[in-house]
Amino acid sequence: LSQFLRARLSPEGVLGLHLTIGAILLIAASAVFGTIAEDVVNAEPITLLDVRIAQWLHLHASVGMTRWMLGVTYLHGVAGITLLSTAVGAYLWRRRDWYWLLSLAIAVAGGSLINVAMKYAFHRARPSFDDPLLTLVTYSFPSGHTAGSTAFYGVIACMLISRLKTPGPRILVVLAATFMVVLVGCSRMYLGVHYLSDVLGAIAEATAWLALTITTVATLRRHRHFGRESFRGADLA
Repeated sequence: LSQFLRARLSPEGVLGLHLTIGAILLIAASAVFGTIAEDVVNAEPITLLDVRIAQWLHLHASVGMTRWMLGVTYLHGVAGITLLSTAVGAYLWRRRDWYWLLSLAIAVAGGSLINVAMKYAFHRARPSFDDPLLTLVTYSFPSGHTAGSTAFYGVIACMLISRLKTPGPRILVVLAATFMVVLVGCSRMYLGVHYLSDVLGAIAEATAWLALTITTVATLRRHRHFGRESFRGADLA
């Protein structure tokens, strides 16, 4: 048992610390999403908070803030995230950074498909107002913009963290990625097209998918790396 634990906590090896952290994050994020989804389905108190926050934001909307939030939300829609992902993907392609390119493609494209499936699974109606700032006819839970942003900025953050060596810059990267995701989520709530639980559920859903994606690709990369090392060792012997 002690040998097994040491192997899982070792930064080296195919099934080391990266797999342990990824599994923990996957389980935790999935549990959070499951809890939020259950509360939404059963109309738990969080849904009352949803309505109060939505009404307060709509009541305090202003022209200037609405324009700014529309800009944020349009930049992180399907077209915006696709454009951003394509730009980053082209950069990774030129650098021949295949594993991060694969991670980006799976996280963003796969996450989008999962989000659509979740929307149809829960069939939650969007917030309704007599004078809406934005009108959409698709389902509300979980937020697609927030999920897409979580996947995109999550991959970027993980990639940068893997290349930075000191804690300070790594913390700044995490804070910047978190800020962008929260900003997108707030824009969706402000515009009256999502509830708070839609945003929180989307973050949890996308985080779980991101953890699975990054961990799987990292394990594949390590497997190929250690496989080549073993082959070279055998050849030299």
